[in-house]
Amino acid sequence: MSEGRTTDPVLVFDGDCAFCSSCVQFAERYLRASLSSADWTGVPFQFADLAELDARAGGTGLISRERAEQEVLWLTPRGDVYGGAQAVARLLMRSGGAWAYLGALLTLAPVRPLAALGYRWVARNRHRLPGGTPACSLPRR
Repeated sequence: MSEGRTTDPVLVFDGDCAFCSSCVQFAERYLRASLSSADWTGVPFQFADLAELDARAGGTGLISRERAEQEVLWLTPRGDVYGGAQAVARLLMRSGGAWAYLGALLTLAPVRPLAALGYRWVARNRHRLPGGTPACSLPRR
């Protein structure tokens, strides 16, 4: 990904995972249809210039292959990086409409730990979910 600096957020996901790719396709189809604000770009980490994206985030290592293998990442135009459930929340908030309310709910202090727990469960079991394949399994740490 070397289009240079963009004003659109970037969603970095595991392109080898059929479940993850299906989720991004859903977001591209249904969440973009409700967009009242600017667009966003979804890119599989396998094809992304992670060093460039990390540089946009301040070069602090917040965007790495290791992290992208574990969770979806949302990079804002300002360089803020959100991972996992909070990345999903930011995507939903960006989409507007009822999706934005759901995203905002996921960012509330009492809900955040539950959202993170739910995200981790989905991430660990994504190979068992509809559309998932053995390639969706998380790498062992």
